[in-house]
Amino acid sequence: MTTQALTQAQATQLQPHAIALLRITLGVMTLAHGLLKVFVFTPAGTVGYFESLGLPGIFAYLTILAEVGGGLALILGVYTRSVSLALVPVLIGATWVHLGNGWVFSNAGGGWEFPAFWTLVLLVQAGLGSGSLTLSRRVA
Repeated sequence: MTTQALTQAQATQLQPHAIALLRITLGVMTLAHGLLKVFVFTPAGTVGYFESLGLPGIFAYLTILAEVGGGLALILGVYTRSVSLALVPVLIGATWVHLGNGWVFSNAGGGWEFPAFWTLVLLVQAGLGSGSLTLSRRVA
């Protein structure tokens, strides 16, 4: 018995599911980070942290809203392209926050490679669209 590579037709059938897996994973991660700010750091604590960085406190609430709402939208496959692009500034901000901590995210305070990678993956998701398993059949 020989191992055969996937045929083009099989690969084409699997592609929407692979895209959906990426989308759902991004959604779960984004939602988890938003809920971390709500239930562990608390909104007030998150505001305090943002203000300690010299950012307006309102950015904390906007970030929580973007992460919770965006995470849910990605999980459900609603407006995937738009939501992915809307989350990019949040992750660019996270990358900026962690720049001084070095490259590796396991460094004290977390490095910047993880949020930078996450930013790029969101851009890839925006290019790919929703894939399968969506609440909406819209392409956006």
